[in-house]
Amino acid sequence: MGAQRAVQAHEGALTSHDASSGRPSESPRLELDLTVVAQSFRIFERSLPHVEPAYAVKANPLPEVLSLLAGLGASVDLASVGELDACLMAGFEPGRMSWGNPVKKPSDVRAAVAAGVTRFTTDSAGDVDLLAREAPGASVTVRLAVGDNGSATPFAGKFGVAPDEAATLLRRARDARLRAHGLGFHPGSQQADPSSWRRGIAACRAAAEGFGGPIGELNLGGGFPTVHAAGPVPGLREIAAAIDAELGDWRPHLVAEPGRALVADAGVLVAEVVLVTERAGRRWVYLDVGRYQGLAETEGEMIVYRLHCPGHRPDAAVGPVVLAGPTCDGDDVLYRRADVRLPLDLAPGDVVEFLGAGAYTSSYASVGFNGLPPLPTVLVNPPTPERTPD
Repeated sequence: MGAQRAVQAHEGALTSHDASSGRPSESPRLELDLTVVAQSFRIFERSLPHVEPAYAVKANPLPEVLSLLAGLGASVDLASVGELDACLMAGFEPGRMSWGNPVKKPSDVRAAVAAGVTRFTTDSAGDVDLLAREAPGASVTVRLAVGDNGSATPFAGKFGVAPDEAATLLRRARDARLRAHGLGFHPGSQQADPSSWRRGIAACRAAAEGFGGPIGELNLGGGFPTVHAAGPVPGLREIAAAIDAELGDWRPHLVAEPGRALVADAGVLVAEVVLVTERAGRRWVYLDVGRYQGLAETEGEMIVYRLHCPGHRPDAAVGPVVLAGPTCDGDDVLYRRADVRLPLDLAPGDVVEFLGAGAYTSSYASVGFNGLPPLPTVLVNPPTPERTPD
């Protein structure tokens, strides 16, 4: 439903204007429908009613998105001082903020403490000691490393510790007069296997038993998937059932960090065909958008977006293509292996839309690689006093 509404809103907005310039929006651009963001948030709340939703700001830090979610009662997961400042400007109270990045500089912690943030995630002895110095009395959640098979973008061991080390870190935090409050994990982004949450909860339970003290909070991470072209994904209710089954009678305060699940379906990335040509027996289509203008998640073809060509009939003849971006970089190729098919009569100037692109596009875009500007965002159906998203 959310994706459908975003596409329908988009189809009536091809002449949207950039409010800052008064000119028609140019290609490429991200068109974002805030009503779909609000709808996705309400669906998340209904599907996981006992979970505190802490929006992963990195997914889409647009000020209008943050202000909307602040008004709807969301919390936020922070990773930098820039995100902290943006969330304060958007109206989030410090009590609804948690610093989820376990890699921090002293200046990061000082800025968070000065703003009133009291919840931090950690996964190393050095970071626990940093928090003890700079944020005395803060609440600490230790992040575990769990298997993230089934994820489109696994963490590959970058974060997290084993259950026995997590218990040791909780004791270290308690001994340093921090509040050894929670355990958590992340199942990997765009996670298609609900049992990944079960494995994470089981690992946290083992760490809690090793710690031997009360655990007040369990962070379920992000990873809640959205529909792309790579095949079916579990719904939120299926994931919620797996979480409940593994929790059993263990009922700490639950937190989750949805990012993609709240904003992906609200966005349509609009691109233009620049060139269609044959190379070594394959049809290549070059667009005016690529990996450096917001499509970083096509690296390794880990996210295969659904594509829509609005100027062509739904039953138009299609054929396989290699899809590439506009820059001079040889890595700026979106899809070589994926079965991407576009109309056979596609020509320069035609529009190609990437559906479900509201997450990790504008926030990933470069600030000027090859002289190309950052990906602009155009609000479709922006809220007004008479029509506020609900």
